[in-house]
Amino acid sequence: MNSLIKLELTRALRNRKFLFFSVIYPSVLFLLIAGTADATTEIDGTGLTLPTYMMVSMASFGALTAVLMGNSERIAKERESGWVRQLRLTTLPGRGYVLAKTAGAAVVSLPSIVVVFTVAALVKDVRLDAWQWVALTGVIWAGSLVFAALGVAIGYLASGDAVRPITMITYFGLSILGGLWMPTTTFPGWLQDIARWVPTHAYAALGQAIEQSQAPHVKDIAVLAVFFALFTGGAAWLYRKDTLKA
Repeated sequence: MNSLIKLELTRALRNRKFLFFSVIYPSVLFLLIAGTADATTEIDGTGLTLPTYMMVSMASFGALTAVLMGNSERIAKERESGWVRQLRLTTLPGRGYVLAKTAGAAVVSLPSIVVVFTVAALVKDVRLDAWQWVALTGVIWAGSLVFAALGVAIGYLASGDAVRPITMITYFGLSILGGLWMPTTTFPGWLQDIARWVPTHAYAALGQAIEQSQAPHVKDIAVLAVFFALFTGGAAWLYRKDTLKA
């Protein structure tokens, strides 16, 4: 299993296109959205300025990109090529394959978080206490596991040709509706009510609470826990189903 994890890490770090979209792209979006924003005016209903709000949003977006896009398409293609079937002939347990995929995506998601934080601090002068930077990094990195499980589920749900459109619709839907690209306070009231139950909204809310030196809301933790259970359960069921087909 360790050898497969090393292989996945090497493949992820060699994929320049993937590295750009998961590590550099979120920071570019942060600069485009918050680059000329007032660093003192707060966003209504959040208690945060646009740079501090978007810093957490784009760090979450980068982690989402790494674990969701990285897992789903690669797994679907490996199933189609027969690579997964070959691995089943070895002593590698099924959980080892899933762990290797998650580990490879997680290694790329961490730099995307750190780069966004660095750009926000240097360009927009975002200042937080040391414990807040550490807590933000840990919460966003750990929370990305929810979407890593979703990526595995999609990879086993869709074929090689269908996985990209399904992943992209899911990816953009979660990003926009969850408020990662713009504050949900700008949404119509009915859409705000829906957004509060979207996992990406709860995901970003954990980081926003830390920025405000507050404890995360129990509701946000519960929403993420429920979706994590659903995604991991779905991934496990689809994996077993795929095993029976093989």
